[in-house]
Amino acid sequence: VVGLELSRADFFEKELTFQVSCSYGPGRYDPDYEEKGQDYPVGFVRWTEQRNFEAVLDMLAGGQLQVGPLVSHRFGIADAEQAYAVVGGAEPSLGILLRYPAAAAGGADVAWQARTVALPAPAKAAVLPAGAPGVSVIGAGNYAGAVLIPAFKAAGVQFRQIAASASAGSVHLGRKFGFAQATTDTAALLADPAAQIVVVATRHDSHADYVLRALAAGKHVFVEKPLALRHDELGRIEAACAAAPRQLLMVGFNRRFAPQVQRIKTLLAGAPGPKAFVMTVNAGAIPAKHWTQDLEVGGGRLVGEGCHFIDLLRFLAAAPIQAHNVVAMSAPTRDSFTLSLRFADGSVGTIVYLANGSKAFPKERLEVFAAGRVLQLDNFRKLVGYGWPGFSKMNLWRQDKGQAACAKAFVDAVGKGGESPIALGELLEVARVSIEIEDALR
Repeated sequence: VVGLELSRADFFEKELTFQVSCSYGPGRYDPDYEEKGQDYPVGFVRWTEQRNFEAVLDMLAGGQLQVGPLVSHRFGIADAEQAYAVVGGAEPSLGILLRYPAAAAGGADVAWQARTVALPAPAKAAVLPAGAPGVSVIGAGNYAGAVLIPAFKAAGVQFRQIAASASAGSVHLGRKFGFAQATTDTAALLADPAAQIVVVATRHDSHADYVLRALAAGKHVFVEKPLALRHDELGRIEAACAAAPRQLLMVGFNRRFAPQVQRIKTLLAGAPGPKAFVMTVNAGAIPAKHWTQDLEVGGGRLVGEGCHFIDLLRFLAAAPIQAHNVVAMSAPTRDSFTLSLRFADGSVGTIVYLANGSKAFPKERLEVFAAGRVLQLDNFRKLVGYGWPGFSKMNLWRQDKGQAACAKAFVDAVGKGGESPIALGELLEVARVSIEIEDALR
């Protein structure tokens, strides 16, 4: 890793062999092996990462491998700071062990085993409106921390619990935004009676399951797109919503709530006849090994992100999608494609989603052609009208894709007992069309 300076003469004269080993063995860094459990056949790879560990553990258990002499220090977990002082100090050390206390009598958990911890109240708590709903969040990734949680905070909610598989992430965001508790126990989070809303911001393959569990727990659910990756998941969600009609389900299709999109919607209401939409998405490349490219985990870029633009055109057309067609560029990940939609009112839409463009070009551009007039929206900052009576432009100082308005609309609907800001039928329609298009690509 740091560079090697090897003498050819040493290796030539003594006929030496230099071998660089993969840490742990074959399978390391292979997500299909480590995360999905796709093993290498023993006849082809005798010593995989897993079988290496099994052999070492067997030798430890049988006393064939003596590691006691490698341990130079032992510290209780309460004295961990002293252990790190030894690591960073001048005192000789080799193996330093941290010891955890044994479980209490009767199997009761001790404090260090707790899956839910209380977080300190912020020094300056926000003044919340009367009846502010309790909100718990599942997922503590980048989007949740940078966009989604701040949007709900601005909507005036009472944060209850935040859950993540890695406790450090949930504790960090929990303290930052004033959550009452951080947890790795999603069952306890869903059972919390003080939370009326559950926000799901996890990896895409877990969305449908968390939506179903939250609905079963009697919660209103806000889930980041996509709603589901497969038709069977979508069918179960539809049935769950039918069984709980008073619980609201919302997908984070924020672009329809952007102020300039709302203005476009108003202008189109006065334009007779069918419309034509051209949505150009200069998405940029994502590595083929990124989890969003994995069809089983992320759904691929069409289902994982393309659904945003299908929903946007569905919103502006205000008519069901009757037909669709897709053509993809020849590439292993199929993340550059052209998608055509036909709507029930005769309108048409084209989504050009590209991963091979320049960052200097606008990332998202929407063009609308209607009744001899044109609207052009660049990057949710600059809206220009051509031929529209009384309208020429609407520019913003900073980009606004509607995330805050989307969260507020949902929180307000829950508080007032109204309908979901996006009709359930449209959510299911967009999800179903997205999956059908991905199936066509496959």
